[in-house]
Amino acid sequence: MCKGASFRNVRGCLNDYFPYSENRVCNILGIKYPIVEGGMAWAGESTLAAAVSNSGALGTLGAGSLDGEQLRKEIAVIRKLTDKPFAINLLVISPYFEECLKVIFEEKIDNVILGGGNPGSTLKWLKDEGKTVLCVVSSDNLAKMLEREGADIIIAEGSESGGHIGNVSSLVLIPSIKESISIPVISAGGISDGKTAAATIILGAEGIQMGTRFLASNEAKIHENYKNMILKSGICDTIVTGRALGHPVRVIKNRFSKRILNLELIDKLAAEKELIGSLGKAVASGDRKNGSFMAGQSAGRIEDILSVEEIISTISKDIEKILNIDEVFKDE
Repeated sequence: MCKGASFRNVRGCLNDYFPYSENRVCNILGIKYPIVEGGMAWAGESTLAAAVSNSGALGTLGAGSLDGEQLRKEIAVIRKLTDKPFAINLLVISPYFEECLKVIFEEKIDNVILGGGNPGSTLKWLKDEGKTVLCVVSSDNLAKMLEREGADIIIAEGSESGGHIGNVSSLVLIPSIKESISIPVISAGGISDGKTAAATIILGAEGIQMGTRFLASNEAKIHENYKNMILKSGICDTIVTGRALGHPVRVIKNRFSKRILNLELIDKLAAEKELIGSLGKAVASGDRKNGSFMAGQSAGRIEDILSVEEIISTISKDIEKILNIDEVFKDE
C-alpha cells in the first residue's frame, strides 16, 4: 500500500493509476493501458510484441538471444505489423549487448528496457540520445541508483517471475521501491489476472508487466508443448536453477531442470554447458528432455489460451472492477 495510507484514504493512492489518461506510465510511453510485455528471449518476438502494442499496451522485443542483425530484422517486422509504441529489452549480460545498442541507435528506437544487471554508463548514453529507459531491478538500492542516473520508469521484478530473477518477493519489493523513488514503478512477477494486478497496484505500482500470461496466448509463437506445460502447471510446479552458477532462473519443473539443479552443485562447468540453447529448444521444438521452459509462478493460475487482446482487455476491466473503492474498501 502507499506509504502512510489506510483503507479509508486508499483512493488517493490510486490517483496515479486511474483514470488511465492521468497515469504516468501511459503518458511516458504513449500507450492506452499501463501494461508492459515482459522481455522474453526467444519467445518475445515481433508477432507477439506487435499484438500487445496493437491492443493498447507496450509490446516488447526480447533481444536476449539476438545479435545485432537479427534484432534489426525483428524491428523491421514489428514496424510492418504495428504503428504503436513498442520497446526493446536488452540484457546487460548478453554477448551481443553492444551491437544491439548500435542497432537501437541506428533504427531510432524510442523505448528501451534494460535488465540482467547494472547497465552502468549505458543508461546515461541512452538518455543523452533521447530514449525513454525502463530498468528492471530486484532491489530498492539499485532502483535508487538508477533513478539518480536518469531512468524514466523502474520495473520491480519479484522473485515470483519467470526467467532471470532476484531474491525478494513482490509483496516486499514493490512498496520498498515505491517508498524509495519518485519515478513510476511497474510491478512484475506473479501477475496473471485482474486480482494479482490490482494487488500490486495497492502496493504502489502504477503499471504491470507480464510475461508468462502472454506465453499462454494465441499469438505466442512457442511450441504447443510449452503452452500445455503452462496450462498444466500448479503453483508449486516451478523451480529455480542456476543459483550456484550466479544467475538464478525460474523454470517449469521437468527432468531437464531437475538434472541441472543437481549438476550445478557438483560440476558447474557441465551445468553451464547443458544450459546453452536450452531455452531455444523449449520454444522452438518443445523439447521436454533438453529444454528449459522459463515461466513464473503465475503459470499455476493460468488455465486458458486467449488472444492478447482478450488478456489485456479482461485484466484492465477486472482491475477497474476490483478497485472500485466503494465496493472493496467500505467505511466501517
